[in-house]
Formats: sequence, C-alpha cells, structure tokens
Amino acid sequence: MSNYKTVIFEIKDLVANVVLNRPEVHNAFNEVMIKELTEIFEKLSKNDSIRVVVLTGNGKSFCAGADLNWMKKVINYSYEENFDDSFKLAELFYLIYSLPKPTIAKVNGSAIGGGTGLVSVCDIVIASENAKFSLSEVKLGLVPACISPYVVRRIGESKAREFFLTGERLTAEKAQKIGLVNEVVPPEDLDKKVDEKTKQLISSGPEALKWCKELLEKIPLMNLDLASSYTAEVIAKLRISNEGQEGMNAFLEKRKPRWNKTA
Repeated sequence: MSNYKTVIFEIKDLVANVVLNRPEVHNAFNEVMIKELTEIFEKLSKNDSIRVVVLTGNGKSFCAGADLNWMKKVINYSYEENFDDSFKLAELFYLIYSLPKPTIAKVNGSAIGGGTGLVSVCDIVIASENAKFSLSEVKLGLVPACISPYVVRRIGESKAREFFLTGERLTAEKAQKIGLVNEVVPPEDLDKKVDEKTKQLISSGPEALKWCKELLEKIPLMNLDLASSYTAEVIAKLRISNEGQEGMNAFLEKRKPRWNKTA
C-alpha cells in the first residue's frame, strides 16, 4: 500500500485497487487528489505486472465531484489560473480513459458531476443499486466541460443533451438504461460482481486488451478507408506476436494460455 493523503492505492494478485479516500467529504476531489490520481495512473500505465485497475470510493459515496473548499479558492482565480487548474483535471480524465489496461469503476454510492466523469472514463462500470448519478454543473452556473468528451462517447449525444441541460439526478437503474452503467447489483453483491469481472479480464491476453483499448479510442475518429488498413495492420501484428501465437496454439491444443495460469 502506498502512502497518499487522499487515495488508497493497493496492488494484489495482478489487480490495482485505487480507492478515493476522503469519505468525510464524500470523496470530493481537490487539487491534491487530482495530483495523486495523476501520479498513480501514470505509474499504472507503465507497470506491465498490473492486469486490471479497479476504481472506487471509501465510505458511502463514490465521488461527489469538486470539493467545496477547493471551489471557494477557484472562485477567486484568474482566467489563467482556472485554465491551468482545469487542464490538470482534463489530463487526468484522458490518462484514465487511455490507460493501456482495463479499468472497472466500482460505484459504491453517489457519483456527482466530476464523479460521473470518473465513471465515464472507465471501461466497465458496475454500480450498487443505491448509487446515484448526476451531471449537475448547470445548477451552479457551470458546465460538465472536462468530462464531456467521455460522457458523450459513453451515453451518446441524445442522452448527453438531456442530462447536461437538466442536471437530473439518475438512479442506478436509469443510468444503466442510458449506457452509463454496465451492471447494477445489490450493495452486498458489489465486491463479488467486480471480482468476477476482474477474473474475466485477467483470463484474456494483456496485449490483446491493450490493443482493444487503442481500437476503441482511434476507430471512431477514422474514416472507413483508413480504418481498413489500420485494423488489418493491427491483427496481422498480433497474429505473429508471442501472445497471439501462444493464444492460438493454446486454443488448438485445448489448454489455458500461459498468461491465464493464475486466473
């Protein structure tokens, strides 16, 4: 376990657990948490021994968005100071979104504003039935700017238009219906469901998962002509790679591939 002020960071059995640890303020983020999360995810992006990352919150909430005391400070910032502050947050969201390994958001409670942003940048979202979600920035005269690219990608423009503009609070069930959440479970089953999903991910080739994430990021931005050559190049490289050769041979020989020995 690493020593951070606002985050608990643990690595166990190929899985990194990143726990937002400010339960007294519902895990609202401030400049310290943003800095610590950035440092953690930069480390994770370079650590090949980690196969899956689970992001969750300590206590009753997942993340309540921006911390009120932090907002009291930024209200007096200049434009330049606000831009620098916001850019660090935007960089964090992209860092998590583009992490070359799968991420699971274990949503144990409310995810409000930027908390919904943290949910949106994760690959798989598993939520407790008592979780709540909201893009509530408009209620403060603000907008969900830094998180908007990821929320729009996750739920689509139609739903983003509705919930960006209304700031409506969503139940876990409704969040699942619009595609923000993948699975909803009773609170007592949350850990078990996340463990099951983690094992599924670990059973897959780590390089294949890395390339899946790159495909998911790049393909929506490509025209079909460029996508044809790019995707053919990707699969050709993987077929002759050590992992691809091992995976295909394991399938033909009806055995587990070597990367799956601990799964």
